[in-house]
Amino acid sequence: MAGGFMGQILNVDLSRGAIQEEVLGEQLCRDFVGGYGIGARLILDRQKGGVDPLGPENILAFMTGPLTGTPAYISSRFTVMGKSPLTGGWGDANCGGNWGPHLKFAGFDGVFVSGSSAKPVYLYINEGKAELRDATALWGKDTHETEAALKAELGSKAEIVSIGPSGERLSLISCIINDRGRAAGRSGVGAIMGAKKLKAIVVDGNRPVPLADPAKCRELSRQFLEELKGPIVDFFRNLGTAGITVGSAKSGDSPVKNWGGVGVVDFPDADPIGGPAVLARRERPYGCWHCPVACGGIMKGPDGPYAYEPGSHKPEYETLCSFGTLCLNNNLESIIKANDICNRYGLDTISAGATIAFAIECYENGLITKADTDGIELTWGNHQAIVAMTEKLARREGFGDVLADGVKVAAEKIGKGADQYAMHIGGQELPMHDPKFRLGYAISYVLDATPARHTQGAEGVRPRGLTLPPTPRDRNVFTGRGEAHRILMNVMHVVNTAGLCMFGMDTAGFPWIPAFVNAVTGWEWDEAQLLKTGERIAALRSAFNAREGIKMTALKVPGRVFGKPAQKEGPLAGVEIDEKTLHREYLEAAGWDVNTGWPTESAVEALGLADVARMIYRS
Repeated sequence: MAGGFMGQILNVDLSRGAIQEEVLGEQLCRDFVGGYGIGARLILDRQKGGVDPLGPENILAFMTGPLTGTPAYISSRFTVMGKSPLTGGWGDANCGGNWGPHLKFAGFDGVFVSGSSAKPVYLYINEGKAELRDATALWGKDTHETEAALKAELGSKAEIVSIGPSGERLSLISCIINDRGRAAGRSGVGAIMGAKKLKAIVVDGNRPVPLADPAKCRELSRQFLEELKGPIVDFFRNLGTAGITVGSAKSGDSPVKNWGGVGVVDFPDADPIGGPAVLARRERPYGCWHCPVACGGIMKGPDGPYAYEPGSHKPEYETLCSFGTLCLNNNLESIIKANDICNRYGLDTISAGATIAFAIECYENGLITKADTDGIELTWGNHQAIVAMTEKLARREGFGDVLADGVKVAAEKIGKGADQYAMHIGGQELPMHDPKFRLGYAISYVLDATPARHTQGAEGVRPRGLTLPPTPRDRNVFTGRGEAHRILMNVMHVVNTAGLCMFGMDTAGFPWIPAFVNAVTGWEWDEAQLLKTGERIAALRSAFNAREGIKMTALKVPGRVFGKPAQKEGPLAGVEIDEKTLHREYLEAAGWDVNTGWPTESAVEALGLADVARMIYRS
């Protein structure tokens, strides 16, 4: 078996209460790396099309990468995946912290969960052995309480992923939490876990991850530390992602007023929620496992009317925008509180904040009133109302029950034309980067297998040392971008599946990816092999959607996202995206079908996936 892998996964059938170990084949690892690469391959093989995302047949998988838990710095990541209850297609969510490496230290590369338990349970994995235990006493507890209870029972070295009450109540925007504030946030994976009555997975162990060339790994790590110097790294170390909030509000990168406003006009003062303001409220930095940057943070106790415990996690850029710029709210304490609610109840902060902004616009336009909203006056910038409604959403209480499944479902429940304010693609709320500012997102938001995602490569990472075709700088020129963004997305698939952090790769550079992979695994990857592997993974994830009949090119995108009509003021004034040209050029560069957005039969076969081609086109 290649280095970097423990060589085993766990298959857990909750309906039968059965656990089975399975050897992980090296060819499978070479072809699909790890994470959602291996996960998509196995789920496609083992799960038929058309299953209910919240039913027992949907497989929920947790998978690490070959670099997770190794001397390769910034290698803490793992992926949670399954059929998304939000979109009805492929779903995955990436997460850092400590849990992923410790799953490997406990003896396994991944866990694949099928079936549904009749009562709440948690999975306990310790030094290569696994068992299901009763979690009835944990059901109803928030993620902080759950983690504290399990550590008290099993020891402080145990690492835990869990759902909160929102996942238990099957909120479609619920997520999975570890380290009290690291979230596998997107795709509604918390609801899948809740439907299975799986409260938590606990891992503990001290098994070393095998390395093909330990000396080379140590040398590369030493050299990598030398690379992690300079203003960009210092910026992330001091301010984290919060540091870009003010600049993004001014440049047009961050959406404001539920995507209907202009930052410099409608939200001219973002300083109170910017990086320096957040840093002033930080108690200490927080870093994921083995990360020398430590861009996260642990917050001091409250400094105002909002009650939250000292030790809450720092809100990141996406959260500062979803509960801030998107809602015209520059009260930092309220955003820290909303972030704390989401972390405790297990909610995706992007989707939760976007849903509150949607509700505010519905309220502003008279589609809902105080009689509907339990007396809460949902107006722009009303931070008390934003926090109060976030709490109701988290609990499925009153009007919060209308909002708890995200903007698509909420718009259907409200009616009266509310869908015009529901900012989602394919059912998933949009993240906090405007494609009119970064055009690559106009590609990845629609054509990646998980729509409305900002971490899939079209603009999410541009590592130094990566050769890309030149692209136009003019935001009103839409030709000549397809091949560059195809390369970026394929690179990001390898970064994600290898277990690496995208921010680390962005600051350190592209050549470190094959260097670390080769030293850890013993493979001999060059740039071409790396990109081909990313292309294979992209095709596999999209094949899942093809089998479900989801045409990515047919997904409806709210007009204001693509500048239709174009903004009349601000830095993005006059920008109207020609998405048809962007999508066509990307799909042509990939060799995929321009009408469906699916990988063509010939393209899939050329990637060594003839059985997948038959699954899509000859079933």
